[in-house]
Amino acid sequence: MTEVRPTAAASASLWERDEEVAAVARAVDSLCADRSSSGGLLVFRGEAGLGKTALLAETRRIAEARGCQVWSARGGETLRSVPFNVVRQLLQPALMSMLPEEAREYLGDWYDIAGPALGIADPGDRQADPQGVCDGLVAAVRRLSRRDWPLVLLIDDAHWADQETLHWLAALAERREEMSVLVVVTRRPGEVSGTSARHLDTVAAAADGPVTTLSALTPDATAGLTRATLGEHADAAFCREVWAVTAGNPYETVELLAKVQDSELEPVEARAGDLRELNRSARGGGLVARLEELGIDATRFAWAAAILGTGISLDLVAKLATLKPDEARRCAELLRTARILTAPDPTTGRTAEGDLEFVHPLIATAVYNSIPDALRTAMHGIAARIVTDEGHGAAAAARHLIEVHPDDDEELVGQLREAAREHLAVGAPDAARRCLERALKEPPRPETHPHVLYELAEATFLTAPARTISQLRAALGMPGLDGDKRVDAVFRLSQALLHNDQLEEAVRTVEAEAARLQPGPARMRLQAVHFMWEGIHAGETTSPDRSRRLADLARTCTGRDNSERALLILRGFDALMHGENAEEVVELCDRALVNGRLAPGLGWTDTEWGIELLLMLANAYAFTDRLDRAETLYNEALRAYETAGWSGGHLALAHAYVGLGHRRRGRLRDAEKSLRESLRLAERVGRRLPLYWSATCNLVDTLLARGHVEEAWEVAERYGFAPPYPSTIVLPDPRSVRGRLLLAVGRTKDGVNELEAAEKAAAARGHHNPVLVPWAADLARALATEDPARAARLAVDVRRQAERFGTDTAIGEALRCAAALETGQRAVRLAAQAVTYLESSPCQYEHAAARIEYGIAARSATDLDRGLGLAVSCGADGLAARARAALKAGAGAG
Repeated sequence: MTEVRPTAAASASLWERDEEVAAVARAVDSLCADRSSSGGLLVFRGEAGLGKTALLAETRRIAEARGCQVWSARGGETLRSVPFNVVRQLLQPALMSMLPEEAREYLGDWYDIAGPALGIADPGDRQADPQGVCDGLVAAVRRLSRRDWPLVLLIDDAHWADQETLHWLAALAERREEMSVLVVVTRRPGEVSGTSARHLDTVAAAADGPVTTLSALTPDATAGLTRATLGEHADAAFCREVWAVTAGNPYETVELLAKVQDSELEPVEARAGDLRELNRSARGGGLVARLEELGIDATRFAWAAAILGTGISLDLVAKLATLKPDEARRCAELLRTARILTAPDPTTGRTAEGDLEFVHPLIATAVYNSIPDALRTAMHGIAARIVTDEGHGAAAAARHLIEVHPDDDEELVGQLREAAREHLAVGAPDAARRCLERALKEPPRPETHPHVLYELAEATFLTAPARTISQLRAALGMPGLDGDKRVDAVFRLSQALLHNDQLEEAVRTVEAEAARLQPGPARMRLQAVHFMWEGIHAGETTSPDRSRRLADLARTCTGRDNSERALLILRGFDALMHGENAEEVVELCDRALVNGRLAPGLGWTDTEWGIELLLMLANAYAFTDRLDRAETLYNEALRAYETAGWSGGHLALAHAYVGLGHRRRGRLRDAEKSLRESLRLAERVGRRLPLYWSATCNLVDTLLARGHVEEAWEVAERYGFAPPYPSTIVLPDPRSVRGRLLLAVGRTKDGVNELEAAEKAAAARGHHNPVLVPWAADLARALATEDPARAARLAVDVRRQAERFGTDTAIGEALRCAAALETGQRAVRLAAQAVTYLESSPCQYEHAAARIEYGIAARSATDLDRGLGLAVSCGADGLAARARAALKAGAGAG
């Protein structure tokens, strides 16, 4: 704090803000120093009226003086339900100033994803992924910051920003080092809770230094401001009373001093008693009384402006207040003179000529709250009609419709449903949820009611699976959902149960619905879904005749429709898990394709079947040594989700399985890169979910293959890769991978126990494929000294199962295990056989390991050299070190 008076250019509200202004100046200078600057983030916090807006105005002045582009936006108390409201204020003017093709060029692939949220492009015909839209908005700032460097973004009253904007702002804060932009945010303490509060906490945590909390003016500063406004003759007692009346609040001080000037009150001790009455007229009830003194027309005009909240144009206000144009202009001038309304800052570019805004958010709130309840509700209804008539769409009218009293209005229900569809199309499911919940209060007609519930479940599916479950159960319990829509609802319910870790109930739900249907496509679809959920269930037991029933049903399928194709995929995956012949697995999967491609309706972004089925197909190819086909499918998934802007769980899984493809191929560095990206995305979705396990398990497996044991352990510890395990199958088997990890870090007993637990779980499920559930080979090696007889039995069993499965990889790995338990020429012969098989396998890491092990057993420098080359190419640092050590020790002497 300082008692030095600010410069003449500074706002009166900037008294005692020298430190804050200096911090802004330093941040602007840092931004302007170099195009490669990582920018900055400043957050100022303070109660209403402490000068946050004035500080942003000073930031604009400083930045523009340095040649910066400055874009600004403000949250509004009555506009928090409008999705993307604040980020649109911020970015839309710059993008709208471009030609459409220019905007598309700047945003690139993100144009179709972020453009609808910004209001510069039409939405697509499917629900947008909120995380993808958020990422697209971050990308938009990154690209615009390169074009408009140096760029400063100002966000006022962030506590009143919509949730979608706060999601974007939090993501931008976390990734601000990727772009050269300065972001300055102001907010009040408190005011928000839940998700919005968490987003604001993320912003605060990413700021440059601690959040600055603005303080009230000191008595000396208030005296200086009073004398600067009223004249040096203002006496000390009067100045002290100004401070006492306003508690040092800069906004209230400025307003009070303006009232003193208007009333020509002498600034002397004798008139100090009049200050409290003047102050009351500037706030709360006093402000309302002052507004009423301006006349009924001006009051109606102010009410209409408060209802609209944004885009306060004379034309719209006149229509809502039922005023003629000349009357509206007169009222606007009265309200401007009374310091209630003002013209927006023309430098923001957010509003058209002639538009208005409230002088301060405190005034807007006071005016809005002064409207009688019944009249306020009615005015919102009229505003909704006016907005609709102006062609702004159902979503724009929705915030008004939500405020209307329920009145059994089916037309209103239809408008809210349309608004919800528009919100979903731009990636705002929370806004869609509010519309549909309000529609249910109307209430809808009986024949419409279950459809509204179904649509509500669609809106909450990605964010609140537990809520989705109750909504879909209620919808299915009502008459009205029939045919394909009912089947869709049952499938969606089962998916929500799965995502809520209620897989057994998902299985029962689908089974019960299938049983009540007559034979036909709908029943076959649900039967396929039933088998799908059973197939990924990792419970302790499974129905003993499940595989037989699935095989019998699949035997009747020719692949003529997607239900039959799904059953063929499910049968192929089931055969894979049980270790049946790999050629038969591949033949089943091939029959599910159309000319070698996914059938229409079975694409990665199609919602009729979900991602699980296609991952079963791709994994069946991956583990039967058809890696070309598997990688094609994995990469198709990745491209599809990136193109569609799906940046949540689907994209996390796509990266995980692209990583699995690299791991199977032996490209361990690429695998690690993909899996770390998968884990980053999975962290945003939530821990302990199946997709999180897929990323973590495969990353630990890859790091072990690379020989980075300490790093693998650190990842396992940080991300909770330990029991209890998920209720769904994860590939490769997490118990087997954790057992191998424990052995690698020297916890042999714990590792053996974990591998024996994997053995029991696999036996209960009938999962006998040694490639997917590779516990036995590791357990055999661990028991080689302690219990060689059991180790030998395990090795024999692994080889038997591998030969039954029949892939080069499975047999080669079984032979590697057998060779590790032998000595002398028998070990050499088995190692040579392992090399022969793995040389024909697409799995180059396993080939490298077999070649090095043979080189050591046979004392062959040639094979060690070749194995070393393969290990280096794979990124298998541990294997490479082993080969070098053997060569150095003279392994080629024989």
